[in-house]
Amino acid sequence: MTKEIKYKICVSGAADLSCCCPNIKSLGEEIGREIVKQGCILLTGATTGVPYYSAKGAKEAGGMSIGFSPAGSKKEHINTYKLPVDYFDLIVYTGFDYVGRNLILTKAADGVIIICGRTGTLNEFTIAFETKTPIGVLKGSGGTADLIEEILARGYRPKTKLVFDRDPKKLVQKLINLLEKEKGRVKN
Repeated sequence: MTKEIKYKICVSGAADLSCCCPNIKSLGEEIGREIVKQGCILLTGATTGVPYYSAKGAKEAGGMSIGFSPAGSKKEHINTYKLPVDYFDLIVYTGFDYVGRNLILTKAADGVIIICGRTGTLNEFTIAFETKTPIGVLKGSGGTADLIEEILARGYRPKTKLVFDRDPKKLVQKLINLLEKEKGRVKN
């Protein structure tokens, strides 16, 4: 009998780790493992850095990892964008460059986790925020993730459908709880 998949959770984070905390690779892997252990499928931008390490963690935990590429083909993904193909069970070649890929990836997810990040991660965050997709933010991971609360405070927007934590396991659980409430499976 096949185990029911709870949710599709997107990990959005920096492809270039230079703005991230020192232990970002292990945090990325841990998030990927936790997503799988807690019964979900991992979605990423099929890129290097944090998304890559989360895919590695998901695969090591025996889970499924789906990548969304900015390229239109595997050849373009590898040769033009110089992106990896290992650790992904499936790569969707969107052909819409990074901006289009970000929209498709974020809309395909039930929830989004922000870890570290740069401008592309901010783009994925704002897409999720504006489409009211539940978001989890890994505090202390560096980059965009550590700016989200300040951005929201200065944007004068309520922090609804957002959860924050410094612990990957707790963050995934908080996001799943938020998704459960959204689906009406848990009574307040």
